[in-house]
Amino acid sequence: MDLGIQGKRAFICASSQGLGLACAAALAAEGVNITLNGRDAAKLHDVVTQLQQQFPAVQVGSIAADLTSDVQRQRIVAELPEIDILVTNNAGPQPGALVDWDEAALRQAMDANFLPAVGLIRAWLPGMQARSFGRIVNITSAMVKSPHYMMGLSTSARTALTAICKAISTDVAKDNVTINNLLPERIDTPRQEFMLQRLMAKEGLSREQARQRNVQTIAARRYGTPEEFAAACAFLCSGQAGFISGQNLQLDGGSSHGLL
Repeated sequence: MDLGIQGKRAFICASSQGLGLACAAALAAEGVNITLNGRDAAKLHDVVTQLQQQFPAVQVGSIAADLTSDVQRQRIVAELPEIDILVTNNAGPQPGALVDWDEAALRQAMDANFLPAVGLIRAWLPGMQARSFGRIVNITSAMVKSPHYMMGLSTSARTALTAICKAISTDVAKDNVTINNLLPERIDTPRQEFMLQRLMAKEGLSREQARQRNVQTIAARRYGTPEEFAAACAFLCSGQAGFISGQNLQLDGGSSHGLL
């Protein structure tokens, strides 16, 4: 299927690895000119080189910047004043408990998983509306729908983003601008490896034992792949997805027990 986005311009947040990188590659495969982002300039350079070799027909650039800094977000927008597709993403806070969630921790969570996405949407949304095309996809978490205690800090900030984007989406749909959220769970990424290491340390398990324990909690009885996740992202960014907006798509191997 031709997704109808060849030649469009995309900025993908936190895309030097994991789900962000997978989404960048999926968009590049559709002919989208992509700009990657991360804090490590050397790592970004290596990833850009790899993608340029893999997708020679598209433009692949990068902007090294910390998304939690308003000044650096302004620099991103100054360097890239017009885009058609925005994929927001950022690492979440450490797992914890209520005793850990003081005011500083709460602010840090919002600074990482709420404010950057909203700031970039505010900057680029008017141009998308004026050009009558825009696709915004937020990478959030399945726990937005089914919170787990230890991930409560991350879930809270991502839920705030979900709420404000739902409100915005109803106003901009008439301009062919859509805003949707992808809710991953148990996708085989560095974040899952981090959580796996925590389980190994806590329970005294080998890596294989820990992975098997996790797999048994997934209806599909396997981890999802970044490529599967990225394919969903690419479709939500497509021309054909113009009638889908304000939605939360779970990618969890069918594990959710909720009806909605």
